[in-house]
Amino acid sequence: MSTRTTEQASNYDHLEKMSTEEILKNINNEDKKVPLAVEKAIPQIEQLVEKIVDKISNHKGRLFYIGAGTSGRLGVLDASECPPTFGVSHNVVIGLIAGGDGALRKAVENAEDDTEQAWKDLQEFSISKNDVLVGIAASGTTPYVIGGIKEARENGLITACVTNNAGSPLSEASEFPIEVVVGPEFVTGSTRMKSGTAQKLVLNMISTAVMIKLGRIKGNKMVDMQLSNKKLVSRGELMLMEELGITEHLAKTLLEEHKSVRKVLEIFKNNPEK
Repeated sequence: MSTRTTEQASNYDHLEKMSTEEILKNINNEDKKVPLAVEKAIPQIEQLVEKIVDKISNHKGRLFYIGAGTSGRLGVLDASECPPTFGVSHNVVIGLIAGGDGALRKAVENAEDDTEQAWKDLQEFSISKNDVLVGIAASGTTPYVIGGIKEARENGLITACVTNNAGSPLSEASEFPIEVVVGPEFVTGSTRMKSGTAQKLVLNMISTAVMIKLGRIKGNKMVDMQLSNKKLVSRGELMLMEELGITEHLAKTLLEEHKSVRKVLEIFKNNPEK
């Protein structure tokens, strides 16, 4: 049986004998390969983004991520960052991890081996054919993810995956497979390294591109961001000062009144004398 790329032996050996500098430089050399591998997958990512945008904008659908371990954590992370960054509801992008939220901090034994649990987890959100499901698994063999993708596809959902092996069972089960093959890990089999980095980059691309296409960015600014702390309030004030050519005091006053950068911009657009 051939060894999958994510399980192949590292290009380096005797790591424990390396100096700290050697370890860091060699990890960095491997990391440099990741964006080049992601670049090759852009056509597949583009296809998926267009499908997601259509489902969310025309069918009021949602984007779901499922995964286990590092992959599951990355999906939950990406989903959790969409509301504060783009001002969307927490129900627009949803991340689920095998073993539940407790698995975000501590591994849950055998959680990823259940082929039926992902679909059960998704039922709690009344998932339907209006939604899109993306399975994330470095190996492309995680039963929890494959089971969820297969069941979703049988129920008419658009299915996709992000994986780091070519021709994996997960890719075969998915309608839109995204394969980012980054090669053996610096520490053999430690897919939290290059594979995880590749997954994070792809998820960033998917969610950011989707939100831009949905109109959640103006120019290059996060005009719908949640003003949940002083740093973000200051960022919002600066956006208004730059966009409208107003004083800091006026920007602060308007933001305190309307609680939204977009609302202030719209008011000025419709009534410049405001």
